[in-house]
Amino acid sequence: MFTVISRIFHFGFKNFWRNGWLSLATIAITTLALLVFISLIMFGVITRSAANSIESKIDISVYFKQDTSEDQILSIQQALEGLSQVANVNYISQDQALANFEANHSSDQTISQAVNELSTNPLEASLNIQATNPNDYGDIANYLATPDLAQYIDSVSYTENQDVIERLAKIVTTVNLGGYIIAVILALIAGLVVFNTIRLAIYSNRDEIGIMRVVGASNVFIRGPYVVEGMITGAIAAVAGLILIAPLIYFTSPYLDVFIPGLSIFQYFYTHILWLLLYELLFGVGIGMLSSFVAVRRYLRN
Repeated sequence: MFTVISRIFHFGFKNFWRNGWLSLATIAITTLALLVFISLIMFGVITRSAANSIESKIDISVYFKQDTSEDQILSIQQALEGLSQVANVNYISQDQALANFEANHSSDQTISQAVNELSTNPLEASLNIQATNPNDYGDIANYLATPDLAQYIDSVSYTENQDVIERLAKIVTTVNLGGYIIAVILALIAGLVVFNTIRLAIYSNRDEIGIMRVVGASNVFIRGPYVVEGMITGAIAAVAGLILIAPLIYFTSPYLDVFIPGLSIFQYFYTHILWLLLYELLFGVGIGMLSSFVAVRRYLRN
């Protein structure tokens, strides 16, 4: 068994070098497919960071009636924090709301003077709620609309932010779906390229394969070298793709970091480089092996 496997790998490497320019062309096209594949991974990181940055700025505010006690509001806050759809709840008292209002309008003397002349605090206590997922805001708003809670609530800002929240949810969903579709299309294209390359290699070696079949070589022994050739192509393309995209990420990282606070795309790339290489190898070698296996199988059936 060891002898058979070693011979399969030997002939696989031999075929790879013998095909020369054909192997190089296959590596180049597979590398392009893998470049787009890893670009999709990095683009997914960017979109998730951008979405998280936007999500952190979106919330719904619940304003309570003036006669609602602080204990009742804190009880509602605790109930909201127990919901799986809720990521964070921030309580703002009437005094804090007034202090925030004064700080935001400190440069406007007219407003500041009007506030100083107030005998009572007209602002309402509120809860600022952030959802785990943008799609969860509707469920939270429905929860707040239940009779047990609605009796204490003066208004909820969900309807004001609903369009923005729903638009954000659609963008995130569409980007993720689009990335998956593009990855599948690229996998099919790369697979067809490797498939046709192996078919050409088989055609050029058809006399040798015919002789091997005449002398009784098994299908496994005939198929093995071509599968190994596909593995080599995928492995080299995976490493080449990672090497080629590294400078691009390095030079574009500062510009992306400016637009998306907290994002360091090159740091992510550097700290996850082994995982990215593994993904590239699985994608590239998988395509090469599968395409080669199918190509030789079709030939052996003829």
